[in-house]
Amino acid sequence: MRRIVLVGASAAGLAAAETLRREGYDGTLTLVGEEPLAPYDRPPLSKQILAAKWEPDRLALRTPGALAALDLDLRLGVAAAGLDLTDGAVELADGSALPYDGLIVATGVRPRRLPGEGAHVLRDLDDALALRERLTPGRRLVVVGAGFLGAEVAAVAWQLGVHVTLLEPAPVPLAHAVGTEVGQVLAQAHLDRGVNLRCGVTVTEVTEDGVRLADTSEIEADEVLVAVGSLPNTEWLAGSGLTVEDGVVCDEYCAAASKVYAAGDVARWYNPLFGTSMRIEHRTTAAEQGMAAARNLLAAPEARKPFAPVPYYWSDQYDMKIQAYGYLRGHDEVAVVDGELAGRRFVAAYRTGDRVTGALAVGMPPRAIRQWRQAIASGAPWDDTVRTTVPAAQS
Repeated sequence: MRRIVLVGASAAGLAAAETLRREGYDGTLTLVGEEPLAPYDRPPLSKQILAAKWEPDRLALRTPGALAALDLDLRLGVAAAGLDLTDGAVELADGSALPYDGLIVATGVRPRRLPGEGAHVLRDLDDALALRERLTPGRRLVVVGAGFLGAEVAAVAWQLGVHVTLLEPAPVPLAHAVGTEVGQVLAQAHLDRGVNLRCGVTVTEVTEDGVRLADTSEIEADEVLVAVGSLPNTEWLAGSGLTVEDGVVCDEYCAAASKVYAAGDVARWYNPLFGTSMRIEHRTTAAEQGMAAARNLLAAPEARKPFAPVPYYWSDQYDMKIQAYGYLRGHDEVAVVDGELAGRRFVAAYRTGDRVTGALAVGMPPRAIRQWRQAIASGAPWDDTVRTTVPAAQS
């Protein structure tokens, strides 16, 4: 294997490149990125960058010297346009082709949009800087979608003196992921600060003056941010022969085909720890999966190892630090095991079937939730592990 191509120059692609070199691969290593910038960190875009606490130069994932040491054939500012599995080549938008002996797909996701023009989205540095420029005191911002991204932007905008309206189609924000009671606690943090949080409303269109709702009423705004989820960047794989279903479908080794692996937000792989297929859009998982895909690409088939992580993510909103381990979606029960919901200082454990599958902490030190990671990783039985401090709440 003398030519490896990595398509996607963000956290997963960079982690794969570093792992390949660390594992002794000394062949041609090409890293393709649609953006013209060297790999940079994305989580701060909705926090430190938007709040103008950081400038863009702090986002770089590696120094120029560290990148140079990887001896990469770096192709930035050009998108992948097609894949020929038979001949083993990635076609680029500039008309060139990259032959490969091994390939890792790490093309990430892009924001979903709504009908109409003029709304902001937040995925890359240009998005964050464009929105930051408009968030001046006294302006009116409508945020469509009260998931983690929308909630983070609402919190930063409020801190900047912006009048914020946060719109969510579900009855309780994030209830599908964290449970109704925890979702209500997170929602109350916005209400306590005067954010106009409206649940159970659907936005159908962005207008020149704001947004239009399904009941045909309108909400005026100076700026609109659409944060209603994302779509995997897989269009370039059409007709390639890879299976694409809400991401690049992979096995437990992150393999999508012979000598083709996927990692990061675009990868839908079977996680044997939870016994289900999942696609995780979190920074930590992206880096870990990039490393796992690289090792398995180099390994003999019998030496490959399943990628079975306990996913981790975090969110900063106002004075709340939210941390979570595991796979919370589809849980059967949630129970507070430390602290209390009312004070927004607690740890909640999540049950799926008869085992502990997740834990989420708000306003607690890292050690308070870190101990639950091992319980999740070992598939600890719920009844033997969870000792509730308040009656368990069905979710």
